Amino acid sequence: MFEVRIHGRGGQGVVTAAELLSEAAFEEGRHAQAFPSFGSERTGAPVVAFCRIADSPIRVREPVMVPDALVVQDSTLIHQVDLFAGLKPDGYVLVNSSRSIHELGLEDLLPGREGRVRTVPATALAKEHIGRPLPNAVLLGALAGITGLVHLPSVTGAIADRFPKAVADANIRAATAAYELVLKEAAHASAD
Repeated sequence: MFEVRIHGRGGQGVVTAAELLSEAAFEEGRHAQAFPSFGSERTGAPVVAFCRIADSPIRVREPVMVPDALVVQDSTLIHQVDLFAGLKPDGYVLVNSSRSIHELGLEDLLPGREGRVRTVPATALAKEHIGRPLPNAVLLGALAGITGLVHLPSVTGAIADRFPKAVADANIRAATAAYELVLKEAAHASAD
């Protein structure tokens, strides 16, 4: 079973991201579940959502405490919440930021994870392709690129199934741009 924990703020589509990820896995014939955890339910408040993906039925119903991947939709949460608690030693970390891991001060928190810790300017890509600062679909494209957990066509299919065509098309372009960005960065890093 692969477990994902998504951190963000209310209004950023954290819950929708978990649901879309589970729908993408379902499109690939896998079992999946997604659910949120709310504190105070208001725009801007910290929100956590979870997604599990497996090849067999999922019986666990509790929050993801030991994630295989951590998605941070709002980098301002990095030093406010213990985001990295329980992260598996070989776990993936994807942070929405135009700053590097070094600039965010995360290299000491996440040693030995070369290639598994990435920043993606998801908000900027969302503004460019969607016209709004909604990083959720962008980060799902990037997550597909760095983990191979689900394939990009499944992510874009889930987006297309969820939203009206114009909204879906913009989110698909944004997710695809993030997917291509992380693959390009990985190829560049392996060439060095």
